[in-house]
Amino acid sequence: MDTVLAIVIVLATVLAMEGVAWSSHKYIMHGFGWGWHRDHHERHDRFFEKNDLYALVGAAMSISMFALGSPLIMGARAWWPGTWIGLGVLFYGVIYTLVHDGLVHQRWFRYVPNRGYAKRLVQAHKLHHATQGKEGGVSFGFVFARDPAVLKQELKAQRERGIAVLREAVE
Repeated sequence: MDTVLAIVIVLATVLAMEGVAWSSHKYIMHGFGWGWHRDHHERHDRFFEKNDLYALVGAAMSISMFALGSPLIMGARAWWPGTWIGLGVLFYGVIYTLVHDGLVHQRWFRYVPNRGYAKRLVQAHKLHHATQGKEGGVSFGFVFARDPAVLKQELKAQRERGIAVLREAVE
């Protein structure tokens, strides 16, 4: 039973992290944390970006949960779900790195999907990068991608209302 519960906690954490990522991307990275995120939306030739500092935040979240769940660190006060939550945060970080940094931005490998969900992920995130600056935008998640046609309509409506400034290629 403990093994099944641990697996459920890990999977639930991975799913919950998409919500954490979406909200932190929309409200922190495109809000008061724009200083770290800006260079991710601008062309540059550097391997690292200030935006990569957010990976350290995710790592700190995972490490903190591992520590809370560790009897070696917390002794008798260890909270056993912490280990499994930390593992779920870690797994989400690996998925994020492979999907966002690898597949979408091609930082680790070169592959451009031409069909299926992988293509949809790439299109949705490219549409996220269609705006100039931090205002407006669509597709703030990283793993669950909405229909690109719907996202294009939302961008068009944002432009018409003066919320978002779109890059020329999208207009």
